[in-house]
This record gives sequence, structure tokens and C-alpha cells, in this order.
Amino acid sequence: MLRVGVVLPAHDESRHLAGVVAGLPEWVDRVLIVDDASTDDTLAVARGLEDERVRVIHHDVNTGVGGAMRSGYRAALAETCDVVVKMDGDGQMDAAELLVLLRPIRLGMAEYAKGNRFRQTGRPPDMPRHRWFGNVMLSFLTKVASGYWHVFDPQCGFTAVTASSLRRLNLDAVARDYFFENDMLIRLNVIDARVVDVSTAALYGAEQSGLHVHRILWTFPFRLLRGFAWRFVKRHVVNDFGLIAVLSLAGAAATLFGVAFGVYHWVESAATGNVATAGTVMIAVVPLILGAQMLLQALSLEVQGSSGAEETRILARMEDSDEDC
Repeated sequence: MLRVGVVLPAHDESRHLAGVVAGLPEWVDRVLIVDDASTDDTLAVARGLEDERVRVIHHDVNTGVGGAMRSGYRAALAETCDVVVKMDGDGQMDAAELLVLLRPIRLGMAEYAKGNRFRQTGRPPDMPRHRWFGNVMLSFLTKVASGYWHVFDPQCGFTAVTASSLRRLNLDAVARDYFFENDMLIRLNVIDARVVDVSTAALYGAEQSGLHVHRILWTFPFRLLRGFAWRFVKRHVVNDFGLIAVLSLAGAAATLFGVAFGVYHWVESAATGNVATAGTVMIAVVPLILGAQMLLQALSLEVQGSSGAEETRILARMEDSDEDC
């Protein structure tokens, strides 16, 4: 039987925290509340909970959701938990879905399971439109950056990860702010962890999200680009120099050569009035076409090899069968 720990990062969640803990099923072995320098009564509420499973971790300085999860993950490993679940302290996750979230890990189908609030209904009816739009944009960019092309809704904070995977990650390097969930996917891909999507609900009430669309649309794309570059080098060059690396590097070199050569001679032709010869044009076009084809082939191979894709499809069929019953 797996020993399950639930980490609740909490910042100014005094109104919701007790209800979240009360809703956790009895089979959860450990509840780790990380009070991230709250300015309200969150710490007092957490310490006043009469639940022997609860352990409270307090931060004197706010470290962000990622910083809180670093502390929670380390504490869960120290408590010898086999699986660590992340739930937000604002009550937006349904504890009744914990079994569904943990099912792929219990069945040995994944090392990381995450909620997907869009699979069954598209945009959840209670989800604000601006949050839905930001999530759709981020989902595609995160697919590119992380290499997990079969996952969606990367900002869903309802996740479960095996302790063995956590031990392989450098937790000190994981993003401390709201980029945490995206960064986890990028880093999990480097260690070739299987990641699956699980259909979950989202409960929206009077709580306020600290994740603002205008902020993430300005800051996240650059961070995802940097994460993609880091992941590509670590995964496909350092850890396993294979066909994807060869096609990508050769394709990029050929494409850049074709563009540079073509632009140089186009500028020269415009300046001198001499029309470029057919041979000169071909020297620019052929590498450009071949390079683009190699890059597309490398992308196709990565999409096909997306770790956890088949498991996600199997789980989706299992969910459909459960609904039919």
C-alpha cells in the first residue's frame, strides 16, 4: 500500500484551510501545510487543527508557491511518503477526486499525474474567461517547452508525483513562483518521467487568484523558451545524443545557412543591381528546405515519443468506461 502525503501550500488561506483539511479522506497518511508567510490567521488555523496527520511548516519570508512546494516535498520525503500530492489551500480542488488522480500511479502507468480541467467540458463553466484564455495559450507553449505534447492545462495545481521521481530532481532549481507547475514538467521530461493527464473538476468561489493573465503572458513565454533550450540540451544532447539531436542541430544549421546566404546575396543584388544566378538561388533554397524538413522530422519524433501519451489515452478510455457504468 502506498503511503500518501498531501502538501497544502497556503498564503492567506485562513478562510478555506480548515475545510480543505477536513475534506481529505482518511487513507491520506500525512498532511503537510506550508504557511508561506501569511499575513492573516492561516498559521493559527493550521496549528489549531485537531488532526494527527497534520504537520505545519512555517516560512518567515514569502517564497511563492514553488518555494512552499520545495519545503513540502522535502518534508514529505522525510516522512517516507511514496506519493506526494499537491493541493491548493483555497478549496479549488475536490478531495473526492484524489483516488482518480492517484490511479495511474497506483497502476504503475505514470510517475506524475496532473489534473486536466478541460477534458470533459472544454472551458469549465465557472472558470473566468481571462483565465481560460491564458491557460490555452500557456498549454501550447508548455507542450513545446516540456516535450509532453499529450498534456493540457499545465497551470492546474492538482498533481501527484512519486517519491522516487522527486529524489531525482534538483528541487533547489525548481521555480519558486507560479511558473512552478510548468518548470516541473520541463524537469520531469529530462529524467524521462511518464506524465499523464487525469480529468478533474475545478471549484471556483470567492477566492482570489494571484496568477494574473497579463503578467504570465509577458513573462512566461521567455521563461518557457529558456526552459526549452535547457531541456533540449540536457535531454537530447547530454543525456542521450540520438536522432532527435542530430536532426535538430543539422536542421538548424542548414536553415540558418540558407537564410544567411540568401539574405546576403539578396542585399548584394539590391545594392549592385545584378540579378542573382539560378545557382546562387539554389544554394540558398536547398539548405533552407532540407533544414526545415529535418526540424519538422525532429519535432515529429519528439511528439511520437511523448512520455506518457499512451497511458493518457488508456486512462481516458477507462474514464469513459466508468461513466458508461
